Amino acid sequence: MLHHDLQLAAGGPKGTRAAILIELKRAPAAAGRLTAADLAERLNVSLNAVRHHLKELESEQLVEYDRERRGVGAPAFAYRLTERGEALFPRRYQGTLLQLLDQVAQRDGRDAAVSMLESQFETIAERLKPELTHASAEHRLEIVSRAMAHEGFMTEWRQTPDSADVVSHNCALLAVAERFPEICDAERRFLSRTLDASVDRVSHILNGCGACEYSVRFRESGAVRTKET
Repeated sequence: MLHHDLQLAAGGPKGTRAAILIELKRAPAAAGRLTAADLAERLNVSLNAVRHHLKELESEQLVEYDRERRGVGAPAFAYRLTERGEALFPRRYQGTLLQLLDQVAQRDGRDAAVSMLESQFETIAERLKPELTHASAEHRLEIVSRAMAHEGFMTEWRQTPDSADVVSHNCALLAVAERFPEICDAERRFLSRTLDASVDRVSHILNGCGACEYSVRFRESGAVRTKET
């Protein structure tokens, strides 16, 4: 259900250091931070190795930490990405796209610029249409999440008691979305169309959350099957 091919932008750290940054990026918005012990467990590497890599990442100003008290004992160091660390994740052609959108908005109006943005999701939907035809709910989730991950959104899906959640840990068009937040509604409509389901946003990167998370509800006949069924 989860896609583990999430990547940093080209030129970023490799190996375990990259894996640490990705896990910090993927940390649930409610938690937000991970300790060295959390990371060691998730990555199945030694605690000493994780601490060594964290020290290096901290020296490069890619991660920072707060002291958090978790139960009894000394406070734990809870790590998160810095702004510099966040910048390592893909941002697809933001500068060029923003310049183009501004030109379109000035010439033809804001609606024309928004329409151009929405057309990108329409193009992806059309490209996926042959794969999605007659696909099960679970298969649709896999196809759509994989396509969005390929576009730089670090998207994965997980089963929930009601149906499923789709989570995008990275906004590949963050500066664009800040200028044209209408693109976020276009993304939700894209998910609803391609998944053939009701989709509601429950967390939003533009609102300061760590990810854009969508609650997906399929019709009963198309519900995600559990392992027991």
